[in-house]
Amino acid sequence: MTASKKASDLFVECLEAEGVEYIFGVPGEENLDLLESLSDSSIRLVLTRHEQGAGFMAATYGRHTGKTGVFLATLGPGATNMVTAVAYSQLGGMPTLAITGQKPIKHSKQGRFQILDVVDMMGPITKFTHQLHSGDNIPSRVREAFRLAEEEKPGATHLELPEDIAEEQTAARPIARSVARRPSAEAKAVRQAVRALEDAKKPVLVIGAGANRTLTGRMLNQFIEKTGIPFVTTQMGKGVIDERHPLFLGCAALSSGDFCHRAIEDADCIVNVGHDVIEKPPFFMHNDEAGDVGSDSPPTVIHISNKTAEVDPVYFPQIEVIGDMANAIWQIKEDIVAQGHWTFARMLEYRQADVAHSDPLEADVRFPIFPPHLVRQVREAIPEDGIICLDNGVYKIWFARNYTAHKPNTVLLDNALATMGAGLPSAMMSAMLYPDRRVMAICGDGGFMMNSQEMETAVRLGLNLTVLILRDDAYGMIRWKQANMGFKDYGLTYDNPDFVQYAESYGAIGHRITSSEHLRDVLAETGITPGVHLIDCPVDYTENDQILNHDIKDLSAKL
Repeated sequence: MTASKKASDLFVECLEAEGVEYIFGVPGEENLDLLESLSDSSIRLVLTRHEQGAGFMAATYGRHTGKTGVFLATLGPGATNMVTAVAYSQLGGMPTLAITGQKPIKHSKQGRFQILDVVDMMGPITKFTHQLHSGDNIPSRVREAFRLAEEEKPGATHLELPEDIAEEQTAARPIARSVARRPSAEAKAVRQAVRALEDAKKPVLVIGAGANRTLTGRMLNQFIEKTGIPFVTTQMGKGVIDERHPLFLGCAALSSGDFCHRAIEDADCIVNVGHDVIEKPPFFMHNDEAGDVGSDSPPTVIHISNKTAEVDPVYFPQIEVIGDMANAIWQIKEDIVAQGHWTFARMLEYRQADVAHSDPLEADVRFPIFPPHLVRQVREAIPEDGIICLDNGVYKIWFARNYTAHKPNTVLLDNALATMGAGLPSAMMSAMLYPDRRVMAICGDGGFMMNSQEMETAVRLGLNLTVLILRDDAYGMIRWKQANMGFKDYGLTYDNPDFVQYAESYGAIGHRITSSEHLRDVLAETGITPGVHLIDCPVDYTENDQILNHDIKDLSAKL
């Protein structure tokens, strides 16, 4: 007969059976049994200063590893503080498990104090949410939470462990992880895609968020090398293929009108790999007889994904190849024959024009720092395998457009929920996982201050990390759009603390940038000096509208 044990001990054993290495969080009194069980386990508890920071770290763990990141909070306000991070991982396709405590559910002692229906709250933003009613059910519910979190498309799951369930006795045992393989794409669909590609004159490849998987990236590389078909990435597809590749046409960072968008419009067949509707569309389909600019008829769109296309007014592909993406691309690559009638000259001209337009901007050494020049300096300072973690702001467009990603998951940005406050915790997790690689958080002053308290966590963890703050003393993205839409300048500026002193108060090292040359020196210094560094860098966004909304779109339209 199996000996009984406390349910919280069983819960932790189930987490260990799933391979959990870390739990990030802010515990409360409703988690104390679980906390006691964790203290005797192989799992490391990483105490953060806010539940949101814990969730962003867990999501980034999932993004890097493909395994479920786990984070912990108490009931009520602890659970509500989790919500943004849960939505971040759900929309961004990052596997996570959020664990919350709850008051006793069998014999309430405090009425409704702090009690919310957390399971119901988590329902719309998770793949799975469940309140544990018995210790005996823990193994199956934990296994199901991890299975669903990691199944394509990955995302968020949630379990609520009430106090009285955590302390009860159970004889249940963990359920072993199962092995599952995704089905392969159907051969007829593959052949249909190959036929459409071979019949096309100007095919192009668009690499989206769902293609950011190791084996899928490897197969895409082989496909591009065999066919010579050029490629575009979405923001969350950056780095799947090395962007120094001569067939790279750019990243779809603007809504439309950029050089790479013109290249896509020139295509008569678009292979859309790993498309996810959570990202801004890299192109727009039109349900009429007229084609796009430079085309006599609408392009054929081939959708390659683990699941069928979610049809909306601007996306309704004519051909779908559904199944394991890496296998689907391999099948197409094996069957296809590169065609002599394919022509990519026009697409490559758009890329050449993009580079020619960007080069003088990136050489502009004005101070405060000009965004294109900032991107070039960061790229020169970061090694090939270095990781940058972007918070959200107008600078994200510049980095998506101009920063060449050399390897997968070396440019972590959020083009799904696009929340502020994730840059620093995301970089902290990256630095924990890869202590031998250069890691930099790039944050606007607004986004940084939303989770700046995690500087203490970073210092306490002994991380080697650079935090580059781009200071414009405003919510710059919204202020730019406010001006661009003809509104008066109102309600979006603020004052900041002395960031150097702020960093030093946490035990970090602060740097204040005074010129473009000084930024270059500081970026080099922080790359070889251990510890947590914060760089206060003033930026000049005054020409964003002229360059992004006018110069680029006007020039690309004339080509």
